[in-house]
Amino acid sequence: MRVLIFGGAGQLGRCLQDRAPAHWHIHAPTSAQVDITQVAQVADVVASFTPDVLINASSYNAVDAAESDTDRAYAVNAQGPEHMARAARGCGARFFHVSTDYVFDGTHQAPYTEDDTPAPLGVYGQSKRAGELAVLAANPDAIVVRTAWLFSEYGKNFVKTILALAAQDKLLTVVNDQVGSPTYAGDLADVLIGLAGRDAIPGGIYHFAGREVVSWFEFAGAILAGVPHRLQPITTDDYPVRARRPQYSALACRKLQALGFKPHALSDNLAYVHRRLALLDGKLAHAVQEGIGNHRG
Repeated sequence: MRVLIFGGAGQLGRCLQDRAPAHWHIHAPTSAQVDITQVAQVADVVASFTPDVLINASSYNAVDAAESDTDRAYAVNAQGPEHMARAARGCGARFFHVSTDYVFDGTHQAPYTEDDTPAPLGVYGQSKRAGELAVLAANPDAIVVRTAWLFSEYGKNFVKTILALAAQDKLLTVVNDQVGSPTYAGDLADVLIGLAGRDAIPGGIYHFAGREVVSWFEFAGAILAGVPHRLQPITTDDYPVRARRPQYSALACRKLQALGFKPHALSDNLAYVHRRLALLDGKLAHAVQEGIGNHRG
């Protein structure tokens, strides 16, 4: 199977390459190699590689910067995915696109389903919602998977930031009134790989996120379990930022659960990330070796 992955250098892109089955022949260009906002560049790489499956793992996810960089956010999160969706449809490839919990406004008190009405609060969420609509209009058979609070051993993410700050013995102040579902990028990669291996999956929107619903403060506490740290909860009002965030953005994942896709426990995934960091970045891992548990294989 020939699989084209846009965003190959990011968290999800690297996890996809790590976990891909042996029969996948992968081409995963970076953003430096292919500008997804340029329709001709997308069309050229699709035409030359002729994929069976195209996965968009790229995203403009600088939530605060998007407030003043609107054009770029929409170009990467909406226009680029539309180019991919059209190119995939044109060559008969199946298309998978990843979106976000930030398409919701956070006013719910129960996890959001795929049928709930999006109402994004900021430019980032608005651009991602525009991408969902553009993708499905251009390619109704496309599969859009919304996820949340993605973390892994790769790239820049909340887990790596918290570990790095804790290693400096800094007092960590973390908001305790924004709630969501931390998701390991490897689990999401497994879902996309599994879906790509099935033929009878109808196009549309699906949710996949971690099983636990926690605040950022609680997430930080889980990251630092067994690690010396100083952690203090604060409110959103105590930490002013440019972009508004949803206060509650947990996702209900019943559609994919019915197909057999379920995430591992947060504690297991965090333990696995600790172990992977020990292999990939010895300097960072040195500060977090005590109290680290074991994980699967």
